[in-house]
Amino acid sequence: MNVLITGGSGLVGTRLTEILIAKGFTVSHLSRKPSSANGKIQTFHWDIEKGIIDEKAIEEADYLVHLAGAGIADENWSEARKREIIESRTKSIQLITNKLKTIPHKIKSFVSASGIGFYGANTGDEHISEQHTAGIDFVADCCIQWEAAADEIQNLGIRTVKLRTGIVLSEKGGALPRIIQPVRWGVGAALGTGKQWQSWIHLDDLCELYVKSLTDNSMKGFYNAVAPNPVTNYDLTKLSAEVLKRPFWMPNVPAFALKLVFGEMASIVLGGNYVLNQRIKLETDFRYKFTDAKTALEDLLK
Repeated sequence: MNVLITGGSGLVGTRLTEILIAKGFTVSHLSRKPSSANGKIQTFHWDIEKGIIDEKAIEEADYLVHLAGAGIADENWSEARKREIIESRTKSIQLITNKLKTIPHKIKSFVSASGIGFYGANTGDEHISEQHTAGIDFVADCCIQWEAAADEIQNLGIRTVKLRTGIVLSEKGGALPRIIQPVRWGVGAALGTGKQWQSWIHLDDLCELYVKSLTDNSMKGFYNAVAPNPVTNYDLTKLSAEVLKRPFWMPNVPAFALKLVFGEMASIVLGGNYVLNQRIKLETDFRYKFTDAKTALEDLLK
């Protein structure tokens, strides 16, 4: 079975590719830089702005995973950057949708990334399940448009799953290296109040959840892709220091300093969400390997 991945060279895409190949799948990627089969991965060409895609990629795929999108925390949010963040997610799916309408294909299921930012950057102490309404800030609007684009593929009769992903813990990228770098130097500190909830998931659990979503025909719609036990920003930083055997004594980084540096983007570190994996827990037989943050950190930072 061939899995076609957009954004296959990113943090999640790279690990997902490894796991899929280990399970016996064939994996191909869509990229602006095509290549012939290199080892076990073939990269097909696409150009989102020009509306170009190698039709062979669609014709050969049995499953489709959408991970492509500009990093939400890579640059401060100018209006142009906000537009790029949204359109890099939506236009890419729209291009595939248009091709699926005209190209003969055998795609059985489609899994799209989304984010728990769907509920808003900050929902305080409220426990959030999939039934919770969408937020009204930029990150929520981004996820709303992202999922709406994915629904266009669902409207073609292809089983569609949207994984609203929390903070992905990996030593190779994402939030964790940014947290542990000052911790390694002995100057780790919580951000803002430190009381904001961090709903996280280990990278390997997330990738296994993608595989489950692709192959389990009972899964449909949106799921909160988070581990069962959220922690506060303070506790996540403190646990990182404990695992690394480094001191943890610095005062919290004040909110006003983060706002001065990051502007509106500071909302994603000063805000937080206590998100429940209700549908995964109640409606699937998926089993997490990492259910508490300390065990996950020990695995990643050992």
